[in-house]
Amino acid sequence: MANTIDASLYTALLVFTMSFIACLAEEKDIYLVLVEGDPVAFHDSTPSSNDRRGSDLDSDVSKAHAKKLVEFHDQILESTLEKGSYNKLYSFKHIVNGFAVHTTPSQAKKLVNAQQIKLVERDRRAKIMTTYTPQFLGLPQGVWTQEGGEKNAGEGIVIGFVDTGINPLHPSFSCDPENPFTSNISHFSGVCEPGPRFPETSCNGKIISARFFSAGAQAVATLNTSVDFLSPFDAVGHGSHVASTAAGNADVPVVVNGFFYGRASGMAPRARISVYKAVYPTVGTLADVIAAIDQATLDGVDILTLSVGPDEPPRDTITFLGIFDVFILFARRAGVFVVQAAGNQGPAPSTVVAYSPWAVAAASCSTDRSYPGSLLLGDGQIVGGVGLSGPTCGKGLFLSRLVMAKDALKINGTFPRTPQYIEECQSPEAFEPNLVEGSIVICTFSDGFYNQTSTITAIIDTARTLGFVGFILIASQNYGDFVAEPVPYSVSGILVPKVSSSQIILHYYEQQTERDERGFAIKFNAQAGIEEGRVASFEGRAPTVSRFSSRGPDFIDINKNPTDVLKPDVIAPGHQIWAAWSPVSALDPILTGNNFALLSGTSMATPHIAGIAALIKQYSPSWTPSMIASAISTTATEYDNFGELIMAEGFDISGLTTSSHFDLGSGLVSATRAIDPGLVLSSGFEDYISFLCSLPNVDRISIEARTGVRCSQSLGHPANLNLPSVTISALTRSLQLRRRFRNVGNRSETYLSSVLPPNGTTVSLSPPRFTIAPQEFQDLDIQFNVTEALEDFSFGGIVLTGSLNHIVRIPLSVKPVSMI
Repeated sequence: MANTIDASLYTALLVFTMSFIACLAEEKDIYLVLVEGDPVAFHDSTPSSNDRRGSDLDSDVSKAHAKKLVEFHDQILESTLEKGSYNKLYSFKHIVNGFAVHTTPSQAKKLVNAQQIKLVERDRRAKIMTTYTPQFLGLPQGVWTQEGGEKNAGEGIVIGFVDTGINPLHPSFSCDPENPFTSNISHFSGVCEPGPRFPETSCNGKIISARFFSAGAQAVATLNTSVDFLSPFDAVGHGSHVASTAAGNADVPVVVNGFFYGRASGMAPRARISVYKAVYPTVGTLADVIAAIDQATLDGVDILTLSVGPDEPPRDTITFLGIFDVFILFARRAGVFVVQAAGNQGPAPSTVVAYSPWAVAAASCSTDRSYPGSLLLGDGQIVGGVGLSGPTCGKGLFLSRLVMAKDALKINGTFPRTPQYIEECQSPEAFEPNLVEGSIVICTFSDGFYNQTSTITAIIDTARTLGFVGFILIASQNYGDFVAEPVPYSVSGILVPKVSSSQIILHYYEQQTERDERGFAIKFNAQAGIEEGRVASFEGRAPTVSRFSSRGPDFIDINKNPTDVLKPDVIAPGHQIWAAWSPVSALDPILTGNNFALLSGTSMATPHIAGIAALIKQYSPSWTPSMIASAISTTATEYDNFGELIMAEGFDISGLTTSSHFDLGSGLVSATRAIDPGLVLSSGFEDYISFLCSLPNVDRISIEARTGVRCSQSLGHPANLNLPSVTISALTRSLQLRRRFRNVGNRSETYLSSVLPPNGTTVSLSPPRFTIAPQEFQDLDIQFNVTEALEDFSFGGIVLTGSLNHIVRIPLSVKPVSMI
């Protein structure tokens, strides 16, 4: 009997031990879970209800329901998962019912099969994706004048920023006691969460709320207390840059390294700022980001700016139904205008990371401002480049000795013989100090820069340590031309990104350099001077779509099968944008100590759209998010400052290509035209559900599981969603679609309809002409017929020209696949 008991105990212990070891072997991760039942915002409401935010959710009934949801989440976890195997990070209860949990894959599988669990999705992590742009977009002479000037532009609108936090001491976010805020923002209710470098006084009237979300970050990483501040303070700089671009104070002096670059203003300088820090220098998680979205919607923000998010599509569902996009859908249902960064993975096709029709995806373009630099050689030749640094002696006219890095190495040095040491100027110990001190040193773009292990910061450190007069980074024939972006240097320097220009420098250098029989340089006769590189030039073609800006077509799944939605929606300035920064600059050492930074990315384009949306909302406070999105899209322009179609940067660094709707969406945003668009198209929550239910080969049960709404009706074809664009991913034979317009003007207007059909199609419009009274609706039927099957999309457009000078543009993107 004793042996039997011992055997049983042994077996039980063995099973327990093996289970424990297996648990230890599994690496925990964050899982995002959706649960059956309505969240607080939509409890006891109809699917069409919206704008349930702020004070609406602060009632005793709402609080009781929120508490009930949290308790239910805890019950699910306690009854489904092993004790000690998990840690609940968040309960989502405001716009989506669910939670985030840190646990093992095997425990997460148990949740998948648990009752009342609708979805379990692994956290995909989150990443971060102006002095001149108000003038470039015509704001001082346009919208600002109509809304009382810059001192009133954006008044009464709250913009929420889910990002890396904010630098509360920056003048872009100060509150002017001589111009106090007087607008009623009773629809908003936020709090100021103090913490390291962020006292309660940081919320000063301009910044009206600031929160931080860190449970996800703390679960998956060991945070660095020197930079990962558990407060809304921005140690990165990205969040401050984004916030000031959208809503920074007007006329803030931009001074970097003692040089005055101009004055910065946000798009809506009187808008209020609500901060939701969710990304840290060490890590960013989707759990923290969607918790911030949930809270921002509860607080009552009018505009939500997402320059952060996942940079890859979900793997186990369609793009529109990933948890991130589901949260955005319900924020939109609650009345929030959401703008996302399109992504920075261009110029390759189908690289957008913003997929859904219920959010506006911002792509990036240039302005006509640039910062050219120039190098004066001893023989009088001038070579162009990119600088943003001060000149060498005598404004670059007093020439200094020119030395090639590989000709100034220590002969008996013990450093590794790698490009970083030999030619890329990354390490001071590689050089003979007497050869480089007082010289301009030629460094080469080689293997380290190509693999992103070498940095300009290291060149500057080397230059400071050894006393370079300046440095030149030239292109290598082995690697070709490189992309050079201006960054403020604390020493004189210039980037020469073209091989052809680099060859001029090298030819002159070799002519002037004496070498011994072994090829070692023994006399340096070449001279050069670096001229002023901080003075802006305003000329050339603009805008052009930025090379890095992610492209369409939009796609429905991980295999990148195209879908019937246009992405990106619109372009805005995102190339070389001056805006606020954090001196800590945790991820960009070259910018440490700076209060401003010149950055490029769709992260920079996004707040331009957010700020302009705030101006539209101020001008027309009753407009829904889809009406604002329509106004922005239908009034955008496809033409540049030369009056020609906007061009796009491509894989060829030295050239431009003709852009398509998949590069620029509807075109360049025009704030002045957007506040008075004439006609708008709108869609509501029920329309988005019908759109999802119209998608081919999509499981309707999945739609209900992720949205909580059953498919009761279909649009017939997903391209029938009432968007300010038409995209047909596979046109077979013929298709009739409809768009419904509303006159938001105060006078009746007659419109003439015209169309440029995409190649391979004919397109007819009915009616060809119509008169529409104020606030009335008009349907436009669009008949597509295939005339030729093509292997790719082709592009066209519909233009409605009004008798009161309104012009409404609808881009067409069609892939005609069969005439039969």
